[in-house]
Amino acid sequence: MDHFVRLQLVGRVTYYVGWIALVCGGLVHLNVATTLFATMQLSQRNLFEAGVVCFLICIASELRARDFAGKDMPSVLKKAA
Repeated sequence: MDHFVRLQLVGRVTYYVGWIALVCGGLVHLNVATTLFATMQLSQRNLFEAGVVCFLICIASELRARDFAGKDMPSVLKKAA
């Protein structure tokens, strides 16, 4: 597994984990499954912060993957792009 594929994998995983955290935060906001998250000591704010952090990691990984892919392109393709 090379560097580019690993960065894309990290971006993909954190993207979906971020969405899951935001959906769970929405469930807490709507008082659905509140006791479940209270027993795990996760508040609505903690779930929202986890979602935001995951999205930031996702964006950073995708940008680094694109930059890394751009460095590997031959100069002829760089001029065309």
